[in-house]
Amino acid sequence: MPDIDVADELTFEPLNRKNWALFTALFGERGACGNCWCMFFRLDKAEFTEGKQNDGNKNAMKQLVWDNMPTGLLGIYQGQAVGWMAFAPRAHYPKLARSRVHKPIDDRPVWSVTCFFIRKDFRRMGVSVAMLKGLIDYAREQKIEVIEAYPTVPTQDVLPDSFAWIGLYKSFEKAGFRVVDRTSKSRPMVRYYTAAK
Repeated sequence: MPDIDVADELTFEPLNRKNWALFTALFGERGACGNCWCMFFRLDKAEFTEGKQNDGNKNAMKQLVWDNMPTGLLGIYQGQAVGWMAFAPRAHYPKLARSRVHKPIDDRPVWSVTCFFIRKDFRRMGVSVAMLKGLIDYAREQKIEVIEAYPTVPTQDVLPDSFAWIGLYKSFEKAGFRVVDRTSKSRPMVRYYTAAK
């Protein structure tokens, strides 16, 4: 790894047909984790589990991209995707609609960050915070006023990477997000308002 500040060199692109190959290279054969392909919040349990076989979840994500649906943002470094954030209107995530602890707190149109994936050799380098700041800029450009997320607050000093897929609260805090609901102490709801409330 070159001795430079990777976070400062990142560029950001919404996932689309042109950069689909970068996305699949980042997620690899395991679909990021257990053939998830970032479909966990978009499908019910049975559909998601079935989709782990025969590229079902991968194809479901690809269909969303080919239909020009918002799916997320890639963090790109030297031509390769090294980070991913799922980002779409909250209404696109049925699992959130059924959540008992992350119910809507108002009727404002909200876009949700539901997943993070950072390439293993780029972790603990500030990429998550840089991606969140890039996301805020992107949201402003798209006139998205409310960004919401449900990150984890670790209950132990060292959290296995596989448990950090929803993002770490401290990363969101560093990027300027603030807690708006503490129904879940270990997974507070945080928001960033790109325009004055």
